[in-house]
Order: sequence, then C-alpha cells, then structure tokens
Amino acid sequence: MADWNERYRRGEHANREPSPLLRRAIENLPPGRALDIACGIGRHAILLAERGWKVTAVDSARVGIEMLQRRAGAAGITIDARVADLELDEFQIEPETYDLICVFYYLQRDLFPKIRAGLKSGGTLVAAIHLNDQKPLARPTNPAFLLEPGELREYFRDWEISYYHEGPSEEEGHHHDTAYLISHRPAIRPTGAAVARP
Repeated sequence: MADWNERYRRGEHANREPSPLLRRAIENLPPGRALDIACGIGRHAILLAERGWKVTAVDSARVGIEMLQRRAGAAGITIDARVADLELDEFQIEPETYDLICVFYYLQRDLFPKIRAGLKSGGTLVAAIHLNDQKPLARPTNPAFLLEPGELREYFRDWEISYYHEGPSEEEGHHHDTAYLISHRPAIRPTGAAVARP
C-alpha cells in the first residue's frame, strides 16, 4: 500500500466533505453501529461519529488511518480506526453486527457476501463505486476494479433498494461514471411473533 500512503502524503484524495449519498442515507436513521470500508482519511467515518454512530473504519493505508485519527482527536470524537488489508482478510466483517455499512469507490467483489451477512436485520448499505464506462484515460484503468453496468444492483436485487442510480460522479475528482446504491437488508420477524389483529 506504499502507493496509497504516498498519495495521502502528497495531499491527494484529501476531500473532507462526506458524500451527499451518505448524508441522504442517514437522514432519518437512528444512530447505531457502522462500518466504513476502505475509509481513506475518514470523511464518512467522521460524519457518522459526529452524528452519534459507533464507527469502525478500515483501510490498508496507514497514512490515511493516521490522518483520520488526528482529525477525530481534533473533533473530540472516537472512531475504532484500523489498518488492515481487506484483500488479505486482515479484517473480518462479523455476521449481523452493523446497522450501517458504507463503501465508497472501492471494489472487492468477494466482500459483497460478507457485507450482506454483516448487516443486521433491517440494516442499511450505502455504496458508490466506479463503473466500467469505457473511458480509457480515467482511473482506475483496471476493469477488475470497475463494476459493470447494473452489477451492483444485481448483487442486492433481493433487498429493499431505496435508491439506485448510475451516471456521472456527484463529487469532484472522479472521472468514471458511478453506481450509487442505498439498500436495506430485509427485516426478519422474530419466530412466533404475534400479528396485530384489527
């Protein structure tokens, strides 16, 4: 991860403003436990913690995590920030643990089943991931790190999807089109729960 560490040192990817998508997703949610995957310098983790969420934030770039910790300290908030390489399984998403999971501009397809399992019943996934839009000069260039059109929606087709859109990025610095998703794991009724009668 030397490349990403160096990028953060140079001030690249230093946007501190949270995505409008995350703001929209949490607008009416009560705070709970949240996981920010590939968190970078923590713009989303910090927003969530400031709104009362108990946040775990994970990234493989130590420099990004150090920047997050300094910002959290200056803001007087606590975030469980961890340096871990997700591709090497250095962080495990525990089943049915989180009320909210967010993943922005990071694609690791084998994480999708773990994300699905990691959300509690009724939990929310917020994702914005670059699309393979055939723009040859846009980064990333490796199609392995780009979703195919419709792919993100397909992974969560059996969930309640409250927002889905594919199109130009809502944020500066992103040149690929992006798939945006707000989705909710179906709530499971307790076995034997009484059904209200009129």
